[in-house]
Amino acid sequence: MAFEGLTERLQKAMEKLRKKPKVTEADLRETMREIRLALLEADVNFAVVKDFVKKVREKATGAEVLKGLNPAQQIVKIVNEELTQMMGETATPLAKAPHIPTVIMMVGLQGAGKTTTAGKLAKKLKDEENARPLMIAADVYRPAAITQLQQVAATIDVPVFEEGTEVDPVQIVKDGMAQAAANHNDYVLIDTAGRLQIDEKLMDELAQIKALTNPNEILLVVDAMTGQNAVNTAEGFNDKLDITGVVLTKLDGDTRGGAAMSIRAVTGKPIKFVGEGEKMEDLDVFHPDRMASRILGMGDMLSLIEKAQKNFDEEQAQATMEKMRENTFDYNDFLAQMDQLTKMGPMENLLKMIPGMANNPALQNVNLDPKQFAHIKAIILSMTPAERENPDLMNPSRRRRLAAGAGRPIVEVNRMIKQFNQMRKMMKQVTNGNFSGLQNMMGGQMPGGKMGQMAMNQMARQMKKNKQKRLKALRKARRKKK
Repeated sequence: MAFEGLTERLQKAMEKLRKKPKVTEADLRETMREIRLALLEADVNFAVVKDFVKKVREKATGAEVLKGLNPAQQIVKIVNEELTQMMGETATPLAKAPHIPTVIMMVGLQGAGKTTTAGKLAKKLKDEENARPLMIAADVYRPAAITQLQQVAATIDVPVFEEGTEVDPVQIVKDGMAQAAANHNDYVLIDTAGRLQIDEKLMDELAQIKALTNPNEILLVVDAMTGQNAVNTAEGFNDKLDITGVVLTKLDGDTRGGAAMSIRAVTGKPIKFVGEGEKMEDLDVFHPDRMASRILGMGDMLSLIEKAQKNFDEEQAQATMEKMRENTFDYNDFLAQMDQLTKMGPMENLLKMIPGMANNPALQNVNLDPKQFAHIKAIILSMTPAERENPDLMNPSRRRRLAAGAGRPIVEVNRMIKQFNQMRKMMKQVTNGNFSGLQNMMGGQMPGGKMGQMAMNQMARQMKKNKQKRLKALRKARRKKK
């Protein structure tokens, strides 16, 4: 994740504060100094940092905070609120036209990921709204730009309107809009040309396309890895086109993340989406409050739940829960769950959404190499149907055969079987509302301290409610049979 360094610095600053029996003005000054340095190192705009620190200090100074109960927690709350406000407070939905089509102009510099992002957004609209988008290829300058858009569109089964590289881009857009009207497309996404830097010719062309189409959205696609240059780019495009929102790409890359925290404050325009992966599904709505929680290491359970709901089959998940509770969870179930889990994204990103898991020492020693999943899958697929259905059959001779069949060392087979048995035992406890197994795994401490405990307690309550609902439904069904 983009904010790992910032998260680590802020967590250390807050942890120092929490250890103080009493928070003094001097402690507050030291904490604010560390927060300021952390934000500057993360490449947050200097003026934004200055304003942020001033607001936090003003709210945190005074008897009502420093002399109240749990002053450290109150300061963390203030920091969280100000981070959220800095990035926009709430998620901003796409603007829609009162009649079809809704027109979205995708603009940005070369290399920011504009074409791929256009495809991701088209897929999102198609999947979530059952929409019929049309993509217009208006970049006639970059070599193979049209071909790239066609390839992206082919993977998501969305049509592309193009007229080659010899026609004026404004004319292409005009003709594309006519086709969208004839075909009754819900959305039109215009993939415009980019440059290595902002120039007058590019801006004049984009201004003409804007005047022609009167777009509902002008989304600026910005590479988060460019740091402060991303903010400068946003300012330049906003001055010329009056953009409606920003899409941050490569937020999962090796970046300090400061651009995400600066763009809204500098331009006043919201970040609407973030790209955190290379797959066409990897485009998420930007939630400032959730991002602030992630930056402070407080997790993002809502996004985790949304990912699970999107990728997991509810009936299958319910059946798996029952099997875990009854201790009949087998390798077939494990394989199915692993396939669904990998669809949610990189495991390290998912774990960091759990309160307290970002920069958690327990996480540092976990091998999260994606190849591990492939190796585990190979071992399970080398089993006979009987072995997959009955995990207790795994004697030494069978394990040696598995190692040979999967082409993996016997040590790796033994480790996988041991981990599977531990997980099966722990999940049986968890599904029955007993979190002692998870506590033992985390060295006797719940992840995230009180935050983690609250999240787990909430999960336990939900599981208990689900169990009661199932029992009630079962009793009702039995009464009907009688």
